[in-house]
This record gives sequence, structure tokens and C-alpha cells, in this order.
Amino acid sequence: MSNSPFLNSIRTDMRQKGYALKTEKTYLHWIKRFILFHKKRHPQTMGSEEVRLFLSSLANSRHVAINTQKIALNALAFLYNRFLQQPLGDIDYIPASKPRRLPSVISANEVQRILQVMDTRNQVIFALLYGAGLRINECLRLRVKDFDFDNGCITVHDGKGGKSRNSLLPTRLIPAIKQLIEQARLIQQDDNLQGVGPSLPFALDRKYPSAYRQAAWMFVFPSSTLCNHPYNGKLCRHHLHDSVARKALKAAVQKAGIVSKRVTCHTFRHSFATHLLQAGRDIRTVQELLGHTDVKTTQIYTHVLGQHFAGTTSPADGLMLLINQ
Repeated sequence: MSNSPFLNSIRTDMRQKGYALKTEKTYLHWIKRFILFHKKRHPQTMGSEEVRLFLSSLANSRHVAINTQKIALNALAFLYNRFLQQPLGDIDYIPASKPRRLPSVISANEVQRILQVMDTRNQVIFALLYGAGLRINECLRLRVKDFDFDNGCITVHDGKGGKSRNSLLPTRLIPAIKQLIEQARLIQQDDNLQGVGPSLPFALDRKYPSAYRQAAWMFVFPSSTLCNHPYNGKLCRHHLHDSVARKALKAAVQKAGIVSKRVTCHTFRHSFATHLLQAGRDIRTVQELLGHTDVKTTQIYTHVLGQHFAGTTSPADGLMLLINQ
């Protein structure tokens, strides 16, 4: 918790309104920076002009990316329009933009090389990023109930923007995923003996206090340690932290000898979209799989757009054996 009663009151308000924890942290970060930028003046004594000056400083002095400027604007819009009930109105601000860079993409062969030097758990994580177009935290938050093996799909809950969607489940990953589920279930059983279980959405935990015992709610990629729930303080087991996956990726990229490209977790999602379009999949289908609200966001990948044809399978199914037996 912050030492600032004002910031803590904003945090409480966001939790009451059901904002995601990541959104809460991001908004509080930018609100705090806004206050510090104006020499710790209270936001109630400021308004649209001070917001414009802060955002202009980010664009012109800090040279932050346009998406970062938009996030900062969203945070301050929440502060004034929803929390303080002091609508900003027209702040006469247009985000400064830079030419958008094409996304970093790796080939199927490079994906293969990276996966081959990983252990089984990390192979599955990054094969899902590539084979289902998931963001890293969407993948790590997957629970047992999110896998539909019969219909070959994965349900992503509360993705970016609070949206949910279905994506592809690579059939070659199914045996390894089931093995990881069994391992996670054993961890859950041990935790249940101590009266704890996977962290749950706060409202669900209040409505169904014993839900933590149900296998469906267990994370497929659980953390190795217990922690306190950020909302209610209860001891629980959260999912694997994204820093663990990022460190594993960095080591694997070096071991695979890929030195000419910058490879991040998001590179696998970019490669998923690009390879589907290269194979002639329809851009609207790719848009839905990625969870983009506007097809214009997906069009960044059309530099490799080929012929369109119906029928979509996961690009991971075109690889050779992914998972070490």
C-alpha cells in the first residue's frame, strides 16, 4: 500500500469498480507521476491545462511511445472523470506519434530452435504463445477449466481491455498440457490440506468459499511458492510470475544462437499472426483470435498477407515434435 491516503482512496475505489490489478497499478503509477510533475499539488486544484502540460512533457521531453501517452491519458481521465467527478472536457491534446515499427517476427524454424532448448513447462508456455497467439500473462493465468480438449480451443478470460475470447489449442501440445494439469492438481491437493488453494477472483471467493478445492480453478502454471492475495490478504497460490518466463526465454534465445533479432514474449504472438496471414488465413479470423477490437490493429501484420482461404489450424501444429518426451 502507498503512504498516500489519497492514492489509497483511489485504489479502494478502483477495486470497488472491479478494475484489474494490473490496471490499478498502472493508473496509480501515472497519477503519482502527474502529481509529482506538478510539485505535489493536489489534483483537485488542477484540471485540463495541467493534464495537457503533463502529457505534452511526456511526448516532447520524455519521448514516450504513443501507446504510453494514451495509457497516461486514460489514467488521468479516470482520476478526474470518475474518481474526482471533475470532468476534464476538451484538453486540446493530440498524442505525438512516431512512425509505427513493424512487429518483431521470428520464423517457424527459429521458434523450433528456441523450444528445443527449453524444459517441458517452458516449451508449453512459449508454444502456446506462438500456437494460440496469447500474451504472456494471458497464458500464465490459464486455469484447468480454460482448456477444451474435445473442441480444440482455449478460453482467454479478461484479456486486454477486459475482453474474453477463444483461441486455438495446438493438438500436439495436448499430452504435455494434460501432464502439467495433473502435476498442478497434485500441488492443489497438498495446498488444500493446509486450507489454501489457487488465488481466485475476489467476488467468486466470497460467493463460493470452497471453490479453491475444485480442480477447474487450479492454475496450469502455478507459482512455486504461496503468497497473500492482493485484495483480501488470504494465503493462496498464484500463477507463475512473468519474470520467470522472460528469464527462461532470454537463456533459450542465447542457447539457440539467435543473435540477429530481438526476441521477447510478445514476439511469439506477433509470429502467430504473421504466419497465419502468410498461410492465407483471413484477417478477420486472425483479428478474432488475437482479440483485437479494431481490424486496423491487425492490419500491421498485412505486410506478409497472402491469399485468403477458409479453415484455420494452429501454426504450432506445423512444427516437428515440440515437447520432450
